[in-house]
Amino acid sequence: MAEQEQRTLRVGIIGCGGIANGKHIPNLNAQKNVELVAFCDIIEERAIESAKKIGKEDIAIYTDYQELLKDESIDLIHVCTPNKSHSFITIAALEAGKHVMCEKPMAKTSEEARAMLDAAKRTGKKLTIGYDNRYRPDSLLLKKICERGDLGDVYFAKAHAIRRRAVPTWGVFLNEEEQGGGPLIDIGTHALDLTLWLMNNYKVKSVVGTVYHKLGSKKDAANAFGPWDPEEFKVEDSAFGFITMENGATVTLESSWALNTLDVGEAKATLCGTEAGADMRDGLRINGEELGHLYTKQPELNTGGVAYFDGKSEGQAARECRLWINSILNDTEPMVLPEQALVVTEVLEAIYESARTGKTVYFE
Repeated sequence: MAEQEQRTLRVGIIGCGGIANGKHIPNLNAQKNVELVAFCDIIEERAIESAKKIGKEDIAIYTDYQELLKDESIDLIHVCTPNKSHSFITIAALEAGKHVMCEKPMAKTSEEARAMLDAAKRTGKKLTIGYDNRYRPDSLLLKKICERGDLGDVYFAKAHAIRRRAVPTWGVFLNEEEQGGGPLIDIGTHALDLTLWLMNNYKVKSVVGTVYHKLGSKKDAANAFGPWDPEEFKVEDSAFGFITMENGATVTLESSWALNTLDVGEAKATLCGTEAGADMRDGLRINGEELGHLYTKQPELNTGGVAYFDGKSEGQAARECRLWINSILNDTEPMVLPEQALVVTEVLEAIYESARTGKTVYFE
């Protein structure tokens, strides 16, 4: 019997800024079972320009996401707006009968994130969050190593998201009202998601956090994206968390856009277990002891190895998109579950709260 041809998913994009044009739109457009049919942005020209970039003349253009959601033929929505609007747009899309991928972080607050999860459960529609660093080759291999038990009981971990000077100076990144924070909620969220996922540990006991506004007031500062405006820099420039899990494990989270350090690394994890350890500081490295000697192993992750042939490669964003679409077509769970993303948001919120109050935040 011939294999049944899979249906085509009709997709709408809400928010046509950098993350939509750089990640979501091109990767969705490359999927054979996807048809991009509607773009929405509060600035109409952005939506029109996004359609032009992929050579689509028949895409419906909206400035009001609620009007887009009235199209019953749309199966799937990708939410690519600032953090402030993640929750209410996602909930509206789910209630309109659409599956949803929402860009990270899940929401500005844990209350909003829980409402998103409740809406997904209530409607029976799939919801995932755009934590694409799980889809890197080193992340996927380390996940298998952890699942096989090679590291033993992972009782200490570090989530790394440190930039020396790379403050995003475009869009609303420096606007606390729109984003909910700075590097912690922007890139720290990726590192924490990756670390908790590798550990498969989402039961948090307590959180202590510190947040700093130390370098944002500097004028004409060296910065990868050009000097920032101190008057607009309303979010932290660095933040750190100390997280204790119910089983006694400890996770430290470090995040910065601007920090006087050479020890930089973004969306990386260090894991220390009873049998072995692993880190992503210089490629993927596994460390341990064997036959009375210490060892360090570094798996070969590239797909080439033959002259003039680099092998077949798939970027993390393309892999994320393909597996997400497959989860809808095959009615399976997405790799990033909203329940997991909720815990990440709860921890980030607890770090901000602890920093504000000077107290430990205890989870129920």
